Amino acid sequence: MEEGRPSGLGGLRNIVRQELVARQLDERIAARYAVGQRLRVLDVGPGLGIQALRLARAGHQVTCLESDPAVLAALWEALWAEPEGVRERVRLVEGDVRDTGAHFPPGAFDVVLCHGVLMYVTEPAPTLAGLARVLAPGGLLSLLVRNAEALAMRPGLAGDWDTALAAFDVTEYTNRLGLRVRADRLADLTATLTGVGVPLDTWYGVRLFTDQAADHEAVPGPERLARLLDAEDRAGRTDPYRAVAALLHLCAVRRV
Repeated sequence: MEEGRPSGLGGLRNIVRQELVARQLDERIAARYAVGQRLRVLDVGPGLGIQALRLARAGHQVTCLESDPAVLAALWEALWAEPEGVRERVRLVEGDVRDTGAHFPPGAFDVVLCHGVLMYVTEPAPTLAGLARVLAPGGLLSLLVRNAEALAMRPGLAGDWDTALAAFDVTEYTNRLGLRVRADRLADLTATLTGVGVPLDTWYGVRLFTDQAADHEAVPGPERLARLLDAEDRAGRTDPYRAVAALLHLCAVRRV
């Protein structure tokens, strides 16, 4: 379910997204849990499992919930390329994000990831309530969503003025796969998260400077890439820049 995953997985846009989310997620995990603690992680809609496998390599027990059989098959393939110790820490479950309660008991996970999924859900509140239910008290919920406050940025920078003007008044948009999907506003999600008992703790912007890059734009060399990522990282933590990033990374904590 990750936006843009069938194309450009190795391109600059996805590299920036995955690296920034990894940095931010590791920062929030370190802030909440002891060094070396093995966590129970649920990754809902994991795509090709980039974050899931990264966390499994770090020693965590990871469950992936995915509804698309083709994506599950690709996940199995990626998993079998990992060492046995990593494979043993990953469980793949076929199921929909809207049915987490049917698959897992309350409080089953310390960390729940839901990245690039809410854009495909018409009503986010029931989905977030389900994710909150399977999160342990004090646990961390990591959401990556399309930023509705920035929908005019991409067409505006491309000179598509009609689309840019229309984007100010809507929360729906057509993604790079040609699908009509939904974006979220920070204020709305903050209120919803509070309502389901998982209030927002910290939020970041993701992909401000590189969102216009083509799907297959080449990744620069290591030194230039490192500077680019540092600039994106800084922007994602700094007002007013983070407010108009293409994506929002919200980290919320379930009430104890």
